[in-house]
Amino acid sequence: MAGRGELVVSFGEMLIDFVPTLAGVSLAEAPAFVKAPGGAPANVAIAVARLGGKAAFAGKLGDDEFGRMLAAILRENGVDDSAVVFDAGARTALAFVTLRADGEREFMFYRNPSADMLLTADELNVDLLKRAAVFHYGSISLIAEPCRSAHLRAMEVAKEAGALLSYDPNLREALWPSREEARSKILSIWDQADIVKVSEVELEFLTGINLVEDDVVMKLWRPTFKLLLVTLGDQGCKYYTTDFRGSVPSYKVEQVDTTGAGDAFVGSLLKKIVQDPSSLQDQKKLEEAIKFANACGAITATKKGAIPSLPTETEVLRLMENA
Repeated sequence: MAGRGELVVSFGEMLIDFVPTLAGVSLAEAPAFVKAPGGAPANVAIAVARLGGKAAFAGKLGDDEFGRMLAAILRENGVDDSAVVFDAGARTALAFVTLRADGEREFMFYRNPSADMLLTADELNVDLLKRAAVFHYGSISLIAEPCRSAHLRAMEVAKEAGALLSYDPNLREALWPSREEARSKILSIWDQADIVKVSEVELEFLTGINLVEDDVVMKLWRPTFKLLLVTLGDQGCKYYTTDFRGSVPSYKVEQVDTTGAGDAFVGSLLKKIVQDPSSLQDQKKLEEAIKFANACGAITATKKGAIPSLPTETEVLRLMENA
């Protein structure tokens, strides 16, 4: 990865989340909503930049007030937005999201189609993709054309140029036509990744087994992988490589809102990996990187909203020292 400048390029959707002003209610019961910038790939890019890393975001926004606002948020957070394009004929995606009193998250999406779904392969910033040390993506950009073809082409360009491919499916069942199609499309690019992160919910969705045991996780392992991670919320993370495996506990914090905690984990881990790629072959180094990522995720869960909660390196080191 020498000469790549440790650049993490994140690809996919950026949108506006509308969050109820009152906690623990359904969307129908919410008296009012506050707008919050979101979208997992964008959160990852900002997480990298917030920690002092080099990050870029590639995707499409509506040529509207919300789209311009989101692009400005990327720039304000030190993320390269030169691979962001605007669509005058489609709106920026919106999502209404709430955490109900029973602990379940409820989503309602407005994207019929939204601008992010209309990105074409011809609109990709190929020069930027070729400079990526890591190319990171989710699965939402696989749902519909033309964005699916753009996603596949972007992976191909980055891989050919020597980037590590990082995949966090970030399952949002409500966006897919069916569970079967979601599972099929998510797994259609599975063996092309170098690094894959799944949550315990996604592990069950993809394997059909409600157990976080090694033999279950290994059903998702591919010989092409360099690292497979299973995040377990406040219980930490399990990790698997060709040569070793283990688990790293998380940090105990007072959780307020877990939105973006997984993205903070991914962004911080990718920043550590591009800083020192040998950590993928060195168990001690990898565990230190995962400890750092766990701390990032834990801090993000102590505040409301994803992007405002993403920590700086100083905050992360403080939590690790105090623990």
